[in-house]
Amino acid sequence: MSIADADDVGYRGPTACHAAGISYRQLDYWARTGLVVPSVRDATGSGSQRLYSFRDIVVLKVVKRLLDAGVSLQNIRKAIDTLRSRGVGDLAGITLISDGTTVYECRSPEEVVDLLQGGQGVFGIAISGAFKEIAGTLSHLPAEAAATGEEIPAVPAAAVSSSSTEDPFAAGDELAMRRARRRAG
Repeated sequence: MSIADADDVGYRGPTACHAAGISYRQLDYWARTGLVVPSVRDATGSGSQRLYSFRDIVVLKVVKRLLDAGVSLQNIRKAIDTLRSRGVGDLAGITLISDGTTVYECRSPEEVVDLLQGGQGVFGIAISGAFKEIAGTLSHLPAEAAATGEEIPAVPAAAVSSSSTEDPFAAGDELAMRRARRRAG
C-alpha cells in the first residue's frame, strides 16, 4: 500500500498547505466552498482537524498552478468537477492544457499534441509532475492515522506510487521522446 492510495492516512491542513504551496486561508476557503474537500476527514466543528489525502494535495497543487496561470476560479471549479464526475481514479495519467480560459483534459501524448496543433493550449500541467513533487515534499513531513489520530512518521518518497499498475510518468517520458525525435528530424 502506498500513501497515494491510502484512505486511512491523512495530512493536516498546515502540512497540505506547505506541500501544495498555498496559504491556509486558501485551503480553508476551498474546503468550505467545496472546491477541494478533504477526503480522509472533514472538519466536524470548532477545533477539529481536516485530514487531506495524498490525492487531495495533488489536486490542491493543480488548482494553485491553474490560478497562477490566470485561469479563473470558476473555470477551475468546472475542470475539477469534470474530473470528479468522470470518476477519474488515477490522476497521474492526465495532463491539463489551458488557453487561460478553458481547461482541457488530455490522457495521452497524442491528445496533447493534437490540442496544441489546433492552437487551443498555451500551457500545460502534467499531473504526474505534481505527484512527484508532492511525494518529495511529503517524504519529509508526518502524516496522521485517520482512525486513531496517531502521527505516522514521514514515508520515503520512493514508497509513494500511484494506484495504477502502469508507470505514471511514462506519458511524460513518451512526450519527451517525441520532441527529441522531431528535433532530430
